[in-house]
Amino acid sequence: MTDPRVVKLARLLVEYSVRLKKGQKLLINTPIVAAPLARECYRAAVRIGAFVEVNAGIDGLDEIFFKEASDEQLQYASPFRKYRVQNIDASIGIWADTNTKTLTNADPKKMAMFSKANRPIGKLFMERAAKGELHWSGTQWPAYANAQDAEMSLTEYEDFVFGAGHLDDADPIKTWQAISKSQEALRLAMNKAKEVRVVAKDTDITLGVQGRKWINCDGHENFPDGEVFTGPVEKTVNGRIAFSFPAVHHGHEVSGVKLEFRDGKAVDAHADKGLEFLKAMIAMDKGSCYLGELAFGTNYNITRYTRNTLFDEKIGGTVHLALGAGYPETGNRNDSGLHWDMVCDLRDGGKVFADGKLIEENGRFLDKRFPQPVK
Repeated sequence: MTDPRVVKLARLLVEYSVRLKKGQKLLINTPIVAAPLARECYRAAVRIGAFVEVNAGIDGLDEIFFKEASDEQLQYASPFRKYRVQNIDASIGIWADTNTKTLTNADPKKMAMFSKANRPIGKLFMERAAKGELHWSGTQWPAYANAQDAEMSLTEYEDFVFGAGHLDDADPIKTWQAISKSQEALRLAMNKAKEVRVVAKDTDITLGVQGRKWINCDGHENFPDGEVFTGPVEKTVNGRIAFSFPAVHHGHEVSGVKLEFRDGKAVDAHADKGLEFLKAMIAMDKGSCYLGELAFGTNYNITRYTRNTLFDEKIGGTVHLALGAGYPETGNRNDSGLHWDMVCDLRDGGKVFADGKLIEENGRFLDKRFPQPVK
């Protein structure tokens, strides 16, 4: 018997997140382990009258590729993948792992080479999304490996994942519409700001945001959602920041990350673990040492770190920064093959100022119109 929360999630992704319409072309990217959700998304899309393709991944292919591919293969950008990005109307990506450490020992230089070669396709995807030509959403399927990373049983992790998406509610779509309203109030206020300052343990950093557009992430792209973000003005970032949780990228876990910025550029990096990988990613290309994103985490149903960026960056009462590519819809013009989110927890003494005015303290917004902790 299918878990009713899976059916709710599929309907939400298809009808609310990507707003699929009759006659549109949908691509579902999924690992085989997430087949139950892919199947229900397929069912919901077919019932709408869409044209649906499913791209199912097989475990172990990435490991083989980064071990055995030649430089020529690493620098190859698939025209088939580009064609899909050019022609689909909607994309649903489902993430799930049978082994989250598959790429831990992969050569970071090879990974950087592949990311750089495929950057134009990623840029095309972002540009079409920014124009409203392509609606997309990515979500997590509760698989064993992800539950292990989160230090939970599979049943506990299922409850965590579905709880983060409010899928126990009678009508999750109505819940997300209410969340959207509170986040919109925050977005409108931040659109007036010229500068943001974040202060926390080992952290004092300022970021220029004048003229940049803030985005309300209310369940239409990543799901579960719960953030309001922008792209900082590229050369206005100054100061230092210590990230509270390990940063995970392509299976590499880097902990104790501290970065110092001068005129937008990361000029110094420290990590207790994974420093070589961190430095390799920062040096990937011209844009990888600059920031593409500044965001508030606003999902107060997510309260703990799980080694999964989809959830960790949205923990209510945090901020996160992303090294590398920015989102064009914010006005950020940083171009890079990297986009790596790192989270700073503000729930124990942290503060955020907008143009010198305190707007968030200890992980709580002072304006009650903005997202608030779950009662």
